[in-house]
Amino acid sequence: MFENPESIALGIPLSGYGRSTILIGTALLLAGAVLGLLFFWPAAVLFGLLWVALLAFFRDPERSVQSPPHALLSPADGVVRDVGEVEPPGFIEGRAVRVGIFMSLFDVHVNRSPAAGTVRWVSHHPGSFHDARSEAAATQNEHNLLGLALEDGRKILVNQVAGVIARRIVCRASVGDVLKKGQRFGMIKFGSRVELYLPLADQYSVAVRPGDRVKAGQSVLATWCGRRTAPATDQVPQAAAEDAKQS
Repeated sequence: MFENPESIALGIPLSGYGRSTILIGTALLLAGAVLGLLFFWPAAVLFGLLWVALLAFFRDPERSVQSPPHALLSPADGVVRDVGEVEPPGFIEGRAVRVGIFMSLFDVHVNRSPAAGTVRWVSHHPGSFHDARSEAAATQNEHNLLGLALEDGRKILVNQVAGVIARRIVCRASVGDVLKKGQRFGMIKFGSRVELYLPLADQYSVAVRPGDRVKAGQSVLATWCGRRTAPATDQVPQAAAEDAKQS
């Protein structure tokens, strides 16, 4: 279910999530290389380089997951594109802080759990395929939502977003599965975006800013401050009630 690297080619550990793509791609590129050798040898070299690039894309290096107990780790390799307060797409109550990470073709595309917890919500949504770096991608692209309940009751949400090239989201986690911090749960093929949503009420200290490069299962995105407040949606009626009493 949660695949470890299953094979090594040219010294590259390969993700099991890309097994079918690797096999089909290898067969097509091999056929192209053979035709190149017969008719135009430089083409054979090009096909060989494309095969190495294919393997590099599906690389899945082993990583040692070490972090403070209250730290949340990056779910993806890439560059932080945005950090801001938004309305979450579900699962989380009240407003949330969203950390958006863009994964280029050159990044490792295996996704990992930011924290230890139980999967409580998985929801796939068809959509468009805008450039994953655009603002429209965050709300309009095909995406898959993974809601985690942590041991102390806090909730976090991971969003796998397809891009203009990425047309295949893989999520092997199901409701009820228990994930370890840094554990693999899926990938997005060929360039994409991954988002982490943190409830404002849980008071996290965000450790990254736009432009920072992060690694899945290693880079700390945020740390819980150990305090919780009521969601903003609950605070409005309470304030109104206080005003009514004073009047």
